[in-house]
Amino acid sequence: MNKLFSVMAATCLSLSMVMAAAVDSSAKERIVFGGGPAGGTFQVVANAIQVYDPVKAMTDVTVKAQSSAGSVENLRKVNSGKSDFGVVYSGHVYLGANGMMKNDTKKYEDVRAVSFLYGAPGQLVVRKGSGINSVSDLVGKKVGVGNAGSGAFANCELFFTHMGVWDKIERNAMGYNDAAAAFGNNQLDAFWLFTAFPSGAVIMAAQTNDIDLVDLDADAEASGFYEKYPYFGKLSVPANTYKGVDADRGSFQDSALWVANKDVSDKVVYDLLSAIYTDEGLAHMVSQKKTFKAMSIENGVVGIVTPLHPGAEKFWKEKGVL
Repeated sequence: MNKLFSVMAATCLSLSMVMAAAVDSSAKERIVFGGGPAGGTFQVVANAIQVYDPVKAMTDVTVKAQSSAGSVENLRKVNSGKSDFGVVYSGHVYLGANGMMKNDTKKYEDVRAVSFLYGAPGQLVVRKGSGINSVSDLVGKKVGVGNAGSGAFANCELFFTHMGVWDKIERNAMGYNDAAAAFGNNQLDAFWLFTAFPSGAVIMAAQTNDIDLVDLDADAEASGFYEKYPYFGKLSVPANTYKGVDADRGSFQDSALWVANKDVSDKVVYDLLSAIYTDEGLAHMVSQKKTFKAMSIENGVVGIVTPLHPGAEKFWKEKGVL
């Protein structure tokens, strides 16, 4: 009888543990982190945070990386609460908050900055010897301009419109990898990216063609682009970043930011920052992509010109950055 009782007690205990585990699992809040298209660094950010062991071990939340068209879509989804977190360019957070988005006067006022991630430069890939030496030379050409709804597309439209060529090219809205493939098949004369280098899509294009990059800084400087859009900063893509491009190429960049909806709890934001911004967390990010070497405590609020999330503000104040 005692033996039977012991077996029944053990069985009940096991069932209780299983039920408790199920309750604990279901009690975890699902946090959606908006990334980007395949081949882009935005999606790497979301995936890297999702798979980091200390994040997976959190008892109150589970992070789910979700692909998207990119910066503009993430801005809208984070603002509406369809995504809790996302990667958005600082310029789009600023323009959106002030109702200055292209063909969109809505104010996206519920997006809060969490941290700086990396600088994202414009890159315009052409074939070596194609005669395309500036954006002005694209008139009449077939150009990949990024996914519709992405930051790449929005910044391409912004810059090309400023340069007077947006309505004078044959635009092909597509992701980076698709554009590289189309370029390799001679279906495009050029393709645009707005992402960290080295880009896997450009590396792929360089395997099938002798490529070059257009000096975008020269065009931007001569046209007054920086005066009109002061949140862009100058930089160069170093020589030999890509096969066959043996000299520095000037460009401009925006800051890619980790952002949150204003209603995400301060604790969730604080805890995730505390997990990622450690020596181990930052080493994990760099292991996913070398671009994330730009992430550091010191650079935590670089390029942020809009309000921080309170959870982030608490974290960065404790770190002595604010």
